[in-house]
Amino acid sequence: MSLTVGFLGYRFMGKAHANALARLPMFFPDAPAVERDVLVGRDEEALADAVDRLGFDRYVTDWRDAVDDVDVFYNLGPNSLHPEPSIAALEAGAHAFCEKPLAHDLEAAERMADAARESDAVTATAFNYRFIPAIQYARDLVESGAIGEVRHVRARYLQDWLVDPQAPWSWRNSAEVAGSGALGDLGAHSIDLAQFLLGSRIDRVSGHLRTFVDERPVPGGGDGDALSASGSDSRETRAVTVDDAYTAQAAFADGTMGLFEASRFATGHKNGNTIELNGSEGSIRFDLERLNELEVLRGDGRGFETIHVTDESDPYGDRWWPAGHNVGWEHALVHENYEFLSAVANGGSYEPDFETGLAVQEVLDAIERSDERGEWVDVRT
Repeated sequence: MSLTVGFLGYRFMGKAHANALARLPMFFPDAPAVERDVLVGRDEEALADAVDRLGFDRYVTDWRDAVDDVDVFYNLGPNSLHPEPSIAALEAGAHAFCEKPLAHDLEAAERMADAARESDAVTATAFNYRFIPAIQYARDLVESGAIGEVRHVRARYLQDWLVDPQAPWSWRNSAEVAGSGALGDLGAHSIDLAQFLLGSRIDRVSGHLRTFVDERPVPGGGDGDALSASGSDSRETRAVTVDDAYTAQAAFADGTMGLFEASRFATGHKNGNTIELNGSEGSIRFDLERLNELEVLRGDGRGFETIHVTDESDPYGDRWWPAGHNVGWEHALVHENYEFLSAVANGGSYEPDFETGLAVQEVLDAIERSDERGEWVDVRT
């Protein structure tokens, strides 16, 4: 029996998850069968094209016409559109998968987590980096005590797609829609990875946020070469109401010290997601731009060993290619969908779920409160 699936959203993440579903029968034959039923969006012309490209049967322009008809609802829309459709899907008896961060603010995330607790459905928050083989390997090392007691964690996520002040405004620049900027867009991943690898939650934070460009041109807002009589640019602009970068110190419940940083203004960095754990008996380093590798220092070693995490015995290694034949970013989403849909089909549990998403949202909210107050704050007040 196939699981019927509906997607809200068909651009970047819609394509990524549709690709993942298409790969499952080939490489994960034990995965449940999936029928890509309905695609949800607002632009009918673009939807008609996307339905064919992404392998869906039909489309609708209102999510309310989809949530009652599918077994699994994927919410891949902007952050402010996460709460209502996801809650409605759960109330309709559908399982719910939601992009990160869970919502645009803490109150909405709490409502989503409450709906999940009241439902028998399986939920998922899309922290796909958990499913990179090297990250799974790192988690196994930490849990086995291979690096001893973890004392420090350092995580940074650097991109440069907003360095140009003329880069166009998008919903990711709006507090009303996105909630936050680099903090929620990138920092959410770092915070989840740290809590996942340590098996411990963040208790207190001290945060700092900064916006470097206060307004940006609106796409299609006029002639790009048009200048006013005074020589200034006359294109329509819109205010940027989120952070472009953030830093945070963190205190974990188990005593670990944490440092976090993210920026969309880090010139030269395309997708630099790194995390390092320093323990009493060793250290671990991971870099998304070299995602098949994990750097490990054990015992009294004087240098890091680079482990190529592609052997058949490594996490998911038996599903793909011979050792040394790399997997990429997209494969993490295949693993993520395999685990989630298997839990749905088998009545099992899944993490990261909406509760996990709420735990990250609490940290995001605390970092913003800390920045506003200029002091350390407790994550859960």
